[in-house]
Amino acid sequence: MCAQTGAEQDRPAPLIRPRMPWRVASATALAGFRLRVRFLDGTEGTVDMHSLVHSANAGIFAALADPGWFAQVFVEYGVVTWPGEIDLAPDAMYRSIKASGEWVL
Repeated sequence: MCAQTGAEQDRPAPLIRPRMPWRVASATALAGFRLRVRFLDGTEGTVDMHSLVHSANAGIFAALADPGWFAQVFVEYGVVTWPGEIDLAPDAMYRSIKASGEWVL
């Protein structure tokens, strides 16, 4: 058995990044409560959330009807996210955008 030096023992584990094609690489807020998204595999398209955020059944997404809040979109661990733990399912988004270039909610 080979002894390890102190530096080798203290080396942090490598960061593992998810590589599923439906993981989101970037998201940008657009006018009209729409998003421009790009996935890890290069697929790009739009997400139209106008009807959802203005719906009587919007639930947690009603907060996004505030344009300032909607504009705070970011990507965390491959998922489109907003403050307040609001997020979108990246796999469903990917399937729709791959098929038609758009996901309408």
